[in-house]
Amino acid sequence: MQSPTYLHDLLVSTLFTEELDAEMDLWALGFSAMWIKGADLDALARDFHFDLATRTPCHLSEILDHAIDDGSRWVAEVNGWIGVIPGHGDGESLRALTEGGRQAVGLHMDITFNAYFDYARDGRTVVSFDPLWPESWRLSGDDPHALDHLMAGLRFQLNEGDGLDDRVEDPESISSALALIGRITETDLATDWFLAQHSRFRPAS
Repeated sequence: MQSPTYLHDLLVSTLFTEELDAEMDLWALGFSAMWIKGADLDALARDFHFDLATRTPCHLSEILDHAIDDGSRWVAEVNGWIGVIPGHGDGESLRALTEGGRQAVGLHMDITFNAYFDYARDGRTVVSFDPLWPESWRLSGDDPHALDHLMAGLRFQLNEGDGLDDRVEDPESISSALALIGRITETDLATDWFLAQHSRFRPAS
C-alpha cells in the first residue's frame, strides 16, 4: 500500500540530487507545474517562450540543473496532455492558456509556504484552492465543486471546521493535489511523468 505522501516524496527525490542543499524543498525551490490539453507544442512554445529547435531528451531528475544553468523547461506529452515544469505562475496565465476550448491544471508552491491548485477550462477558472491553508484560501472558481467526484480518498485541509486532530500535513496535501492532477489527466503521475524520459527546451533567444 502506498504512503499517503508518496507522490510528494517521489517528486522531491526525483528533482533534488545529493549535491543540493539538504534544506532545499519544493517551497524553497518555488515549484510550479502545468498540464494543458488541446494545445500543440508550437502554441506552447510561443506561450512559454522556449525554442523547439533545442529539444533534447531529458528525465525530470535532470531538469533542475539545466533550468539553473540556462533556463530550460521540462516538457512532456502523455494522453493528449502536455506538462511543463516550471510552468504555473498564477490563475490569470492559466486562464489565458485555455482560451478556445483548452483545459489546464496547475500546481504552484512558493517560498512563503503557500500552495495553489487551479483548474481552468475555456478561459475560465473552474476550481481554485490552496490545499494547505483553508482558512485564507477556500474553494473558489466558477464551479468550485466540479472536481469533487475525483477527490474520493484524497485528503486536503479544505473544511473550515476541521480541528487540530484532523489536520492534514503538508506533504499529504501536496500528494493529494498531485493525485488529483493524475485523475484529471487520466495518467499515472509517477510512471508516465515523474519517472519517464521526455524533453527539455531552452528559452527562445
